Amino acid sequence: MKIDDIAKLANVSKSAVSLALNGKPGVSEETRNNILKIAEQNGYAPRTLIKTGAHQKNNSKILRFVACTNIGIVTEQYQSLSFFMELINTIDQTISEKDYSLIISSINSKNLEEEISQLEQEQKSAGILLLGTNLTANQINIVAKQQPKLVVLDTCFETLDVNFVVMNNFLGAFRAGEHLAKLGHKKIGYVQSNSRMYNFDERKRGFMKATSDHNLEVDKNHLYSISPTLVSSQDVFKQKILENGDNLPTALFCECDYMAISVIKALAELGIKSPETISVMGFDNIFEAQIVSPELTTIHVKKDSIATMAVDKLIKQIEENDNAKMKIFVDTELVERKSCRENNSLEVSSLVGE
Repeated sequence: MKIDDIAKLANVSKSAVSLALNGKPGVSEETRNNILKIAEQNGYAPRTLIKTGAHQKNNSKILRFVACTNIGIVTEQYQSLSFFMELINTIDQTISEKDYSLIISSINSKNLEEEISQLEQEQKSAGILLLGTNLTANQINIVAKQQPKLVVLDTCFETLDVNFVVMNNFLGAFRAGEHLAKLGHKKIGYVQSNSRMYNFDERKRGFMKATSDHNLEVDKNHLYSISPTLVSSQDVFKQKILENGDNLPTALFCECDYMAISVIKALAELGIKSPETISVMGFDNIFEAQIVSPELTTIHVKKDSIATMAVDKLIKQIEENDNAKMKIFVDTELVERKSCRENNSLEVSSLVGE
C-alpha cells in the first residue's frame, strides 16, 4: 500500500494524503479522518501516523505510541494483527476521552537513540507509550533515557526502573495447563514460537509449572516449534506430527492463538480432527478465535485494561509529575469454547491419514 493507492481509494490528491498522514493543516477533518481510516484498514505503516486532532493540540497534550517494526513478531504490518489492532484502538479512544491526542510512530531498533530523538524533533510529545513486545532491556533503557515520561506495554523487565503494563503470562498459561489436566489429558504437547520473547518464555514457565503440579511431563517428542504469526498450515509442524507416527499427544497448548489456528488447520490436513482426536488450546483470545472451526478454547487477555492502565499511568506522570515506577500485571481469564474436550482415555495412535 502506497500513498498513490490511498489517494485513489479516498478520491483525493497525493498531497492531501500527505497532509493528513503528517497531521498538517490544509484538509478538512472529514477528509483527514477518511484518509486515516483507509490507511489503517489497508495496513499502511508510515513512519509516523498522526491521529485525529493531534495537529490542533499543543505539545503538552500529545502522546506518542512507538513500535519497533523490524524485530521478531512486530513487523511493518503489525497493526493488521487483531491483538495489536485492539490494543491501539483502545489506547486511541482512551487518550481522546482524556483530551489528549495520539501519534503512532514506527522506528528501526538498530538506531534506537537517533530514531527517538528524530521523532521528538519532528513532533514533540508529552510522553511515550512503547510497545515492548520484541525489545530487550537495553533497548527499553535507551528509550527511557530519551523520554522519562514512559510506559512500556506487552513486556516486563524486573530490573529496570521503568513503568510496565503487561498481561500475567505466567498465571494465564498456568490456568491453561490446569484446564487440560482437569480434562484428563496425560499426553500433553506444547507448541512454542520459533521467535522467543518475554511473553512466550513466561507462558512456557507457567504451563510447565501446571503440568508439573499434576505430575505430568511434556514429552520432548511433543514439543513443537513454529511461526507465531502464520494462521496457515505450517509444514514443519505437519512433518513432526508424521514423524511421531502413533505416538501423538491428546492435547496441545499453543503459545498464541495464531499458532493454535495454524495447528488446527495442519491437523485437519492430516485427517486429524480437533477436538475429537487432539484438543487444541491457545492464548490471547483474538477476534479470529471465535470464527475458526472449531471455535478456540483460549486464555483471554484483557487488552482494554492493559491499554487504559498504560494511558492512565502515563498521564499521571505528566500531570502530577508522579515518578513512582510501577510494574502492572493484568490478570487473564479462561475462555472455554469447542476446541478442547475431556480425554476419553483412548491413546491417540495410528490416526494420521486415516
